[in-house]
Amino acid sequence: MTTSPPQLAPQDTGRVTGTGAAHTSLKSFLGDWAKRARSGESGVLPVVAGLVLIVIVFQVQSPVFLSAGNLTNLLVQGAVFVLLGMAEVFVLLLGEIDLSIGYLAGIGAVVTGALLAYPYQAPWWVAIAAGLVVTSALGALQGTLITRLGLPSFVVTLSGLLGFEGLMILMIDNSGSASGGTIRITDNVVNDLVNGNLSPLAGWLALAAVLVVYGAVNLLASRRRRASGLVAVPPSVAIAKVAVTAAAGVVLVWICNTNRGALVPLRGVPWVVPIVLGVFVAWTALLGRTRFGRYIYAIGGNAEAARRAGVNLTRVRTLAFTLSGLTSGAAGVIYASRLGSISVNIDGGTLVLYAVAAAVIGGTSLFGGRGKVLHAVLGGLVIAAIYNGMGLLGMGAAVQYMVTALVLLAAVTVDAVARRNRRAA
Repeated sequence: MTTSPPQLAPQDTGRVTGTGAAHTSLKSFLGDWAKRARSGESGVLPVVAGLVLIVIVFQVQSPVFLSAGNLTNLLVQGAVFVLLGMAEVFVLLLGEIDLSIGYLAGIGAVVTGALLAYPYQAPWWVAIAAGLVVTSALGALQGTLITRLGLPSFVVTLSGLLGFEGLMILMIDNSGSASGGTIRITDNVVNDLVNGNLSPLAGWLALAAVLVVYGAVNLLASRRRRASGLVAVPPSVAIAKVAVTAAAGVVLVWICNTNRGALVPLRGVPWVVPIVLGVFVAWTALLGRTRFGRYIYAIGGNAEAARRAGVNLTRVRTLAFTLSGLTSGAAGVIYASRLGSISVNIDGGTLVLYAVAAAVIGGTSLFGGRGKVLHAVLGGLVIAAIYNGMGLLGMGAAVQYMVTALVLLAAVTVDAVARRNRRAA
């Protein structure tokens, strides 16, 4: 006997069930958005406003902040924060936490660096794939302990933080390619992941291709939902989203293509930008357009209700920790590429705090069930902007830590107030 896939709830279909459910005009869409904002669902507006404010403050204090060279450097600096934030989003959506991803990133970098060096000298793609496989397996191991044995994720991943640090140091010491506790990244392809650039022409062509695909997907999806009687944004809003994205892309490529070299010309979008964009698109599609993504949100919203609806909680949770490990490994490779090495001095404890901060500052709830990969991107950019700007102003690490703490506290306060407003509504 065959059975159909479990349905979480009738309202999850998004079908029009009442007056005003479908946005047939811009006015109705804006009215519905204002209503949701008053009830605490303001989306990414607070973090975008905060990012704009940060940019204005630092530009006033240091005119160099908005220079092409510094903005490109900011994107490179924020790549690791963004990727680690994406990794944390998977588990935060479940109402869990992963404190080990900083050293998971370190292990991914060590595996990659050791395989690239003598005596293995593996191809770059084999080394990177091996690093990602190892971190995915370690993430799956933690997920299995949490789901099968019912252990708290905080305790399991805190143990992982300590254990993986020791494992990383042991791997470096016994790699046969380390010198002074450091493995040098000598492969040009891996080094160029962060330090290399697309040609200016390639940057524009890549942008054009991305915008064509993005525009077609958004406009066709909006038309398909309206034709099926589902909630959809008005055509004018869908077009405006594509236009804003296009404008942002043009500005980004134009900035990166501006010569930022001092002694020799240096132009082009850093390779790390399309890499992070690719991860962002993949994980956004996974969470927003697949059954697995719906199950993650359902478990984070109400795990018991999801279980009663037929969702395999063990499988989904374990896979979420696996994907967190995979993304952490990617962050580790990017980290090693930027520095040209990986050493025992990597501070995975601080990195995981930045990861949680990036996700929460961007708008992901610590209580589960609410958040997007986009939140990690925005939160990571906020953290990178703070550190970049304070570095330009010559402020020490103590001030940077305190300011980041205040921004994180403000984000958590916004989340708590939004939850209270939604309950009151």
